Amino acid sequence: MKVGILTSSRADYGIYLPLLQKLKIDLFFELEIIAFGTHLSKNHGYTLTDIVKDGYNTIHEIISLVDDDSQKGIATSYGNTILKFSNFWENHSFDLVLCLGDRFEMSAAVQASIPFGVRLAHLHGGETTLGAIDNIYRHQITLASQIHFVASDNFLNKVRNISGVSKGIYNVGALSLDGIKKIDLPDWTDVRRLFDISNKEFILITFHPETINPNQNKIYIETIYEVLNELCKKHYLVITFSNADTMGSLYRESSKELKIKNPNNITLIENFGKYNYFAAMKASKILLGNTSSAILEAASFGKFAINVGNRQLGRLRSNNILDVPYNKTLIINAINKIIDESLFTGENKYYKPNTASNIIKIITDNEL
Repeated sequence: MKVGILTSSRADYGIYLPLLQKLKIDLFFELEIIAFGTHLSKNHGYTLTDIVKDGYNTIHEIISLVDDDSQKGIATSYGNTILKFSNFWENHSFDLVLCLGDRFEMSAAVQASIPFGVRLAHLHGGETTLGAIDNIYRHQITLASQIHFVASDNFLNKVRNISGVSKGIYNVGALSLDGIKKIDLPDWTDVRRLFDISNKEFILITFHPETINPNQNKIYIETIYEVLNELCKKHYLVITFSNADTMGSLYRESSKELKIKNPNNITLIENFGKYNYFAAMKASKILLGNTSSAILEAASFGKFAINVGNRQLGRLRSNNILDVPYNKTLIINAINKIIDESLFTGENKYYKPNTASNIIKIITDNEL
């Protein structure tokens, strides 16, 4: 069975990994990686190198992003991606193509496939992020897909409502959590030395733009800068850079300015990679930001997370998440409230065992 994997960023590639590792050694499958988006952007770490290191027989490379994260730039990149993929789908065929999540690049690649009748399996459909235009892209991908692997029964019902069908929708849990209870993470001492991180307790931080009402980001950036500038007087900060979203470069530049002002108390990370990031999450005191990783994964490492603003508004939460608005005083108070809390011991609402194996079984048993 010839299977294509659409991957547009470090984020979705990290989520795919447990499934890719099994598909790669299963002789039933002929696996081909279709890499595009920020994987081929030098401004975002050129993470294609991580894919190449993992040793796939076939990796397709599709360059389509422009170096502009304004509204017009995002729309231009979307159009370029559709044009590039119209050529790709015309010249390549698959029995099944897997797509994941809600990125605009992923949506563009999927939309281009519709006239060609590409058979799509979508992971992480049915979720809600009301503070990001990604919410629209996710539902667009759902409508274009024939098979759906969702992370909870709530999302299963949402996909049914969006698609108007009840067949071909499977609750398998969050793929990134596959094997999480047995995972052999890199030693944190090795990771921090690799990325030149101080041997201190630290807060792990990731902020992305809110892409609904994007002009508000200028105000949000000022608040974040003030918060982090105060935090780093008492705490060491490890900051991972944002995605290629509308106004994402403003967040990057703000982090760089903060590092220049506080060179000994901040480490900036372009790309940890999945397992190094998990090691950082496990070693951190708490998480701060507005990233889906905190929502999906932090509970499995016993970590509390402060989620700021509306980017993740509407997403299912475990009880380790503390939501606060973009207000300096409220954010600082929230950090002070939980920074010395013991480990979170509740359940992760996104976890189900054997997610990758169950996806493969569903595909093979039903000849999807």
